[in-house]
Amino acid sequence: MKPINIGLMGVGTVGGGTATVLKRNAEEISRRAGRKIRLFMAANRDTARAREKCGSEVIVVDDAFQIVNHPDVDIVVELIGGTTIARDLVFKAIENGKHVVTANKKLLAEHGNEIFARAHEKGVMVAFEAAVAGGVPIIKALRESLAANRIEWIAGIINGTANYILTEMREKGTSFADALADAQRLGYAETDPTFDVEGHDSGHKLTIMAAIAFGIPMQFSKCYLEGISQLNAKDIRYAEELGYRVKLLGLTRRTEEGVELRVHPTLIPESRLIANVNGVKNAVLVSGDVVGPTLYYGAGAGALPTASAVVADIVDITRLLTADPGHQVPHLAFQPDQLHDLTILPMEEVVSSYYLRIQAIDRAGVLANITRILAEDAISIEALIQKGATNDGAAEVVILTHRVKEKNINHAIACIEDLDSVAGQVVRLRMEELNG
Repeated sequence: MKPINIGLMGVGTVGGGTATVLKRNAEEISRRAGRKIRLFMAANRDTARAREKCGSEVIVVDDAFQIVNHPDVDIVVELIGGTTIARDLVFKAIENGKHVVTANKKLLAEHGNEIFARAHEKGVMVAFEAAVAGGVPIIKALRESLAANRIEWIAGIINGTANYILTEMREKGTSFADALADAQRLGYAETDPTFDVEGHDSGHKLTIMAAIAFGIPMQFSKCYLEGISQLNAKDIRYAEELGYRVKLLGLTRRTEEGVELRVHPTLIPESRLIANVNGVKNAVLVSGDVVGPTLYYGAGAGALPTASAVVADIVDITRLLTADPGHQVPHLAFQPDQLHDLTILPMEEVVSSYYLRIQAIDRAGVLANITRILAEDAISIEALIQKGATNDGAAEVVILTHRVKEKNINHAIACIEDLDSVAGQVVRLRMEELNG
C-alpha cells in the first residue's frame, strides 16, 4: 500500500519534535495507522536546520507553497503559526484537496468558521488536537469521548506561562514582575509576554473548546479577556488564607440566557484537583450532564508533548482516508448544519462569586457602610476578614461574596470607591467553586 506522504511546514520547536516522533516511532505509528506514514517534504526558512531535524531523505524547501502545491503530498502539517502566511497556506492546501493538521489556535479561533466550511465543501479533514493544551487530548475527548453528554461547562488552566508565574507568586511570594523575569530566563515566557499573560492565548483555546462543546461557531471577538499582569502577591496570599488558589482560568458555561466565554484570574477552592495544577502544566475540567466532572491534565506545550498530538492527528486522518466524507467526525463535533449561533453573554450579565479587597480608614461605621452598599445591590457575604491597621490608619477588608451578576458587583464597587473612608480602587477577583 502506498505510504502516506507528510508535508511539514515549519521546523521550529514543535516541527522539529514532530519530525523526531515520526522517525523515532515510525514502526509503532504505521502499525496503528494501518499503513506507512513518512515525512516526505519539509519547508523552513532555515533549510539547514530543517535538514538536520528531518534527515537527508526528506525534500527540504524554503517556500511552503511548494508543499501545498506538490501532487505527492497527502497531509499538510502547518506549524508556522500566526494568521498571515499560515492562513493562506491552509486555504491553498484545502483548495488542492489536501488534508490539514495544525497546532495554530489563533488561526482557528479567528478564521476557523471559514476554514471548516471550505474543508467541508472539499471533503477534506482539518485536525487540530495540538492547538489546545499541547499533548493533552482534550479535543478528542470533547468531540468524541463525551459525545453522549450535554456539556455543561469547561474550566481550563490552558496557558503554562501564566500558570508558572502564579505558582511562583504563591509559593515564593514574589511579585508578578520578578516571576515573569524568571519565566523569561527559563524560556517559558517570550520577550513580549503579552499574548500569554493578558489572556489572549487562553482565549483562543477556550473559543475552540466552546465551539466543540456547545456546537456554536468560533467567536473569539466576544471572549472576555483579563490577564494577570495587575495581580498583587498580597491577594494571592489572602486567597490562600481563605482556602483558595488563584489561577488564570478559561471558563465557558451554557446557561439559559446564553454562553459564558471568559478568561480571567480566578479563585478556586484549594481542595479541587485543578487548583493544585502548578508550574507550566495544563489542565481542563469538563462537566457533562451524564458523566459529571472529568479532568484532563498534562504538558500544555513543548516539542515532544505537542508533537504527540500532531502525530495522533496524522494517524486519525490516515485511518479515515478511505471513508466517505459524510462519515468523518465533524470538525466541531456537531454536523455542520446543526451548529447553533447561541448568544455569547456580555460580561456584565455573567453570574459569579467575588473576592473584594478594600483599603479603608480604620474607624467606626466604615464596615457598616460597605456591607450596606453590598446589600443594596443584593450581594450577600460569604466570608469577611479584616487586616490590622497600618501606620497611616488604614485597614484592609477582604470580602468573599455569594454568586451575583457582574453588573451588580460593578455598581457596588463604584459606590464603595466613592466613600470618603475608602482609599484607592477596590481590588476585584472572580471566584468559582467548580464543584459540578
